[in-house]
Amino acid sequence: MRRWLTWLLALGTQLAAGAVCGQECVPGELLVKFRQGTPARVQAGVHHTTGATVRRQLAGLGVEVVALPPGMDPQQAASVYARDPNVQYAEPNTIYRPASIPNDPLSGQEWGLSEIQAQRAWDVSPGSGGVSIAILDSGIDLSHEDLAAKIVASQNYSPSDTADDRYGHGTHLAGIAAAITNNGVGIAGVGANCTLMNIKVDRDEDGLTTADILSQGITGAADAGAKVICMSFGAPTPNQTVRDAIDYAWESGVVLVASAGNQGGSGVYYPAAYPECISVAATTSSDQRESHSNFGTWVDVAAPGSGIFSTLPSHPFNMQPAYGLPLNYGTLSGTSQAAAFVAGLAGLVWSTPFGTSSAAVRARIEQTCDRIPGTGNLWRSGRINAARAVGAIP
Repeated sequence: MRRWLTWLLALGTQLAAGAVCGQECVPGELLVKFRQGTPARVQAGVHHTTGATVRRQLAGLGVEVVALPPGMDPQQAASVYARDPNVQYAEPNTIYRPASIPNDPLSGQEWGLSEIQAQRAWDVSPGSGGVSIAILDSGIDLSHEDLAAKIVASQNYSPSDTADDRYGHGTHLAGIAAAITNNGVGIAGVGANCTLMNIKVDRDEDGLTTADILSQGITGAADAGAKVICMSFGAPTPNQTVRDAIDYAWESGVVLVASAGNQGGSGVYYPAAYPECISVAATTSSDQRESHSNFGTWVDVAAPGSGIFSTLPSHPFNMQPAYGLPLNYGTLSGTSQAAAFVAGLAGLVWSTPFGTSSAAVRARIEQTCDRIPGTGNLWRSGRINAARAVGAIP
């Protein structure tokens, strides 16, 4: 009882300081993980101390999404939880933002495929239908002429009533990674014969997600058998729940690809900065850093990310009026698009004799990059080369 009283007094002092969560986490929510074996009555007692209630649990991670009393700051509440020896960790529910920068629509020119020599790569490995690339994003247009036949699974972890893409971002990435190829329609995807998993993690059809939803999408994709996970959301701060999900997927044998972010600086961006992820910067058609792309020696590879033409929803979507985008196909830029290129390439490498493990696929991609200007400074390995990665050229 004395310990609980001490906690309450400490919490009251912290709340009086007037700290607020801000835009980087969900107000009024906390992610809490108790140490294994902690009795349910003890867990309930800890929650009771702060007046918190459990909203839901994240399957496979042992993490609870906790609702805090009105006005309670998540960061301060997390520090109170952390004082209990039964709590492994407690943290705010981080908000993750998409890493695309809308551009004016262009005619259908896929310069990125030529830049990474995708056509030569397809002569050796066009990919395999048994290799699925999971797009963790705002969903995929389930009826798009260049995508629908490629989607082998749809999982909706968002509050939305549909797994379809009402925002537009996820459909664009899906086309880059694995649009239907050689069908006489639309565009070609890097992972030409690979399949797609539609893993919707958009929080509110607005291009944002949160740590709890993103974590569920990661573990769900791994459990569904994805060989590659493409993540184009990010935040400047680490989150242990997302890290646990990343570890879960990596241990399940999944290649994890994440965008390095569009802040135009060298600051780290998560989940890309986690060592299990291939972090991806964006380049232009002249192999220069795309001006908004993050950079630094923490970034693993670069890939095309400026003026990338790809699929967009065939129905109205939320990005459309804000950025003057067309239906069906259009152009966007950013490290999101660059990450989709790498995800598609990972699918190709999985389909070759080099694809013996997730570690082997990752190593092959990084070791066969072209060492363009900036390599070793702006990014560690260089710009991806699909033909080299699959062994089409030395």
